[in-house]
Amino acid sequence: MSEPAIVTESLTRRFGELVAVDCIHLTVDAGQFFGFLGPNGAGKSTTIRMLTGLLAPTAGRIRLLGLDLEKHAVEVKRQIGVVPEGLALFDRLTGGEYLNFVGRMYALDRATAAQRTAELLDFMQLADRPKTLIADYSHGMQKKLALAAAVIHGPRILFLDEPFEGVDAIAAGTLKAMLLHMISRGATIFLTSHVLEIVERLCSHVAIIHKGRLVAQGSLEELRAGVASSASLGSSPGEASATAGPREKLTLEQIFLTIVEPGASGRRAEEELSWLR
Repeated sequence: MSEPAIVTESLTRRFGELVAVDCIHLTVDAGQFFGFLGPNGAGKSTTIRMLTGLLAPTAGRIRLLGLDLEKHAVEVKRQIGVVPEGLALFDRLTGGEYLNFVGRMYALDRATAAQRTAELLDFMQLADRPKTLIADYSHGMQKKLALAAAVIHGPRILFLDEPFEGVDAIAAGTLKAMLLHMISRGATIFLTSHVLEIVERLCSHVAIIHKGRLVAQGSLEELRAGVASSASLGSSPGEASATAGPREKLTLEQIFLTIVEPGASGRRAEEELSWLR
């Protein structure tokens, strides 16, 4: 078997008294489209920042592509791409200038950087505004440009933090096409998103983090089987209401709510705002 793309051992990050990520053991096989889910504040972005070398762990180890991230940081970073939640683009450049700059930073020669820049701008439908500054791009255009910059060097692992947030259907379709093409070529994608329907359509495997701890990990079918088994063994009324009928396939949303917030459906049915009753 090939080396897993991502492995963490007892990965922990503290901010003073706050334990943002609490001793997580995570394995992502090469070639997987992997979804990393959790409520707001669960530790998702902190985990991605550690996996990409932007934040040092308090404790634990990270191995990417078989290499220890702490010992081989530069070598690892040459082989990964990142689309952070904040994007961090250079607003006073045009899209073409920015992509050329990123390509050169990844040691692409001038001709290759220029060729890939042209191809990416065309694919992302950004080529028709060559003189427009990034500051004047729409949010969706900036998301597409950030993804283009993250893949210009052909990364083996791509980390995406909320790539579909604030993106319209057309831009989202372009992004999904790019990601599925990368998976077909053997890349590994690590995705965080609150849009569970998109995660369910794209990802083959999922991990769920809650209050800094990893509470579930496996294929979607394994998680479905685990939740269904728990319900059949006798769950609380709230947990049972979060599951589907015997012939229905549990959605990722149902799986997520049952694991992270048991009984949420029952409580929400009972708790109504006084002025909406």
